[in-house]
Amino acid sequence: MNDQNTIERWDTFEFSLEGPKTSNPFSDVNFSAEFTYQNRQLKTDGFYDGDRVYRIRFMPDMTGEWHYITKSNVPELDGQQGKFNCVPASERNHGPVRVKNTFHFAYADGTSYFPFGTTCYAWAHQGDELEEQTLETLSKAPFNKIRMCVFPKDYIYNKNEPVYHPFEVHENGHNNLERFNPEFFQHFEKRVSQLRDMGIEADIILFHPYDRWGYCDMNAEEDYHYLRYIVARLAAYRNIWWSMANEYDFLLDVKPMTHWDRLFNILEEKDPYHHMRSIHNGDSAKAYDHTKPWITHVCIQHSDVAKVTEWRETYRKPIVNDECQYEGNIPRPWGNLSAREMVHRFWVMVVKGGYAGHGETYMHPDDILWWSKGGVLHGESWQRIAFLREIIEDMPKDGLSPMVGSWIWDQLAGGINGEYRLIYFGEHQPAEWAVGLPMEDGEYDIDLIDTWNMTITPIDKAPLPVSPPVRKKKTDKQIVKPKPEAAFGVRLPGKPYMALRIRPKK
Repeated sequence: MNDQNTIERWDTFEFSLEGPKTSNPFSDVNFSAEFTYQNRQLKTDGFYDGDRVYRIRFMPDMTGEWHYITKSNVPELDGQQGKFNCVPASERNHGPVRVKNTFHFAYADGTSYFPFGTTCYAWAHQGDELEEQTLETLSKAPFNKIRMCVFPKDYIYNKNEPVYHPFEVHENGHNNLERFNPEFFQHFEKRVSQLRDMGIEADIILFHPYDRWGYCDMNAEEDYHYLRYIVARLAAYRNIWWSMANEYDFLLDVKPMTHWDRLFNILEEKDPYHHMRSIHNGDSAKAYDHTKPWITHVCIQHSDVAKVTEWRETYRKPIVNDECQYEGNIPRPWGNLSAREMVHRFWVMVVKGGYAGHGETYMHPDDILWWSKGGVLHGESWQRIAFLREIIEDMPKDGLSPMVGSWIWDQLAGGINGEYRLIYFGEHQPAEWAVGLPMEDGEYDIDLIDTWNMTITPIDKAPLPVSPPVRKKKTDKQIVKPKPEAAFGVRLPGKPYMALRIRPKK
């Protein structure tokens, strides 16, 4: 037995045992462990890792002494006992992400987490050279979450064969869906652990429709077998998010809605740490019912980012529009946004109380597009997303609530957090402004933010803009003096894509 005597809180404790030779160790052997902390017990499944090695992984969430005992249907693996000491987490280890205050997120230690994600579907299937380049790019980029597929992908610009396959492959080229390829999963989890060490959440896409290897066509029992195996391998990593599928509705002909529900039930049962759980739509008209209790947050794709307020009201959960289309120039309508439009959509989502996802699809002579294969970033939006992330992480914790109650906020993005206000004008270019500013006069720091040039300029209060008189009704001749829109106004440069930040002076 190999074990660790001391482990950080929310880190991965692991031990292995040598087991018997069987015809199929992936299905013939049941192997699990029960972990005990004081009067609390948690069960986690083990897995076969090749060469007669059986492993257990566990993520302790309390400091102190933990004990464990294994359970198995084979004597060599049954009744093995041990213990370890869990010590406080190190400075950069905040634990797994949880939902906070209905619409937002925080790490397990209470530190706010604001997702600024990107999509790199098949980056972990490209070979070491390109994958290491992707990690190097991520180390300099602002992204703290990445969407990535377990299964390789077959789609436009994604026709290369993966380095590893998730199942053993027969001589005739067909998958043996009863036997996993441990080398594939060892490589995949190596990439997940590297992301963890970089502070990046791995949003793991468990199923997707873009396939030529037969993974889409696995039957229900094969799906369940695979799901249990990958949960046993990955759940003990603190940076895991589960995305049950990418564009699940394109698979409804082979995997009906009841099947997706059953997969979530298994995921809930087998993941003792209750990582974040979502599912991603393709056709917006067939969006999954995100009110179901096993869905922790809404993962959606939609080009109309202003609908975030409606989604918040409908689902009462955090909203992550992970595919509000991509910056790039490919001949697909979802993959040729300008960088300015990508930045604009991020600002609307975030200021209205949701979160957005980045992707980049610039044509490349070798089909190395970031959105699927990773590599390097060629666009201009990611730097501006980094700028936005700095602004959001500098505000009071717990995220923004959208300003509502006026037709104005259907066109503009206004967010509020206590006395903190962030107003984004988008394509509008007013020369003066007051709506949404404080109704009580006081001492405020007022900043003009240029979202593209990434500048923050302090500005002063100004007289309120002149408001036209109004009539009570269209047929009423009585002129009514309008109520003040705020305690003061501001003068603006009359340029699009500007924002205002208003903070009480400290």
